[in-house]
Amino acid sequence: MTKRIVILVSGNGSNAQAIIDACAIGEIKANVCAVIANKSNAYALVRAKKAGIDAVALPHSTYDSREEYDRVLAKRIINYQADLVVLAGFMRILSAEFVNQFDGKLLNIHPSILPKYRGLNTHQRALDNGDGEHGASVHFVTAELDGGPIVVSARLFINDDDTVDTLAARVAKLEWQIYPSVIKWFCNDELSVRDGRVWLNDQMLPKCGMLYEH
Repeated sequence: MTKRIVILVSGNGSNAQAIIDACAIGEIKANVCAVIANKSNAYALVRAKKAGIDAVALPHSTYDSREEYDRVLAKRIINYQADLVVLAGFMRILSAEFVNQFDGKLLNIHPSILPKYRGLNTHQRALDNGDGEHGASVHFVTAELDGGPIVVSARLFINDDDTVDTLAARVAKLEWQIYPSVIKWFCNDELSVRDGRVWLNDQMLPKCGMLYEH
């Protein structure tokens, strides 16, 4: 049975585009049934419309509390009968109630090698600390910020002349590769999380996740 995906976004939506494209060519056996943005001007909504996908603007600023917004968001997702909820640059901390409601079917991509550099400004922090490598991680979402079980980490070497912009651009290219791959595994019923550990094809992955080779 073809899986149904809802993507949550806040901005440009380049990861959303990579997922939409992978579904369109059959690499991921799923349908993106909606792209929901918490900002009305998110370019990701334009991407969704061009692909014939429901583009839903649900601004968080019109709600009195995080919990109220998350309840409305959850209802929208449930109405789409989503099998998987994908955070693709969704710049909001989700309430524990929301996360628990979609436990085991909520994925996020984060621009660092987790558990290092949770939160914002990851590229700047890596440069400021003189790190030799940087990257991105895909993980299941829990109530702990960027702290859920890791599925995949992708790494690259930081060049001496890297800036925040060049490093961000290089990491983004990694993200466009690893996120569709992880979603493909989920939609093929190969990927799951049990008791806080990630399983792929009935094998438990290490806590640091699978290392993506590129």
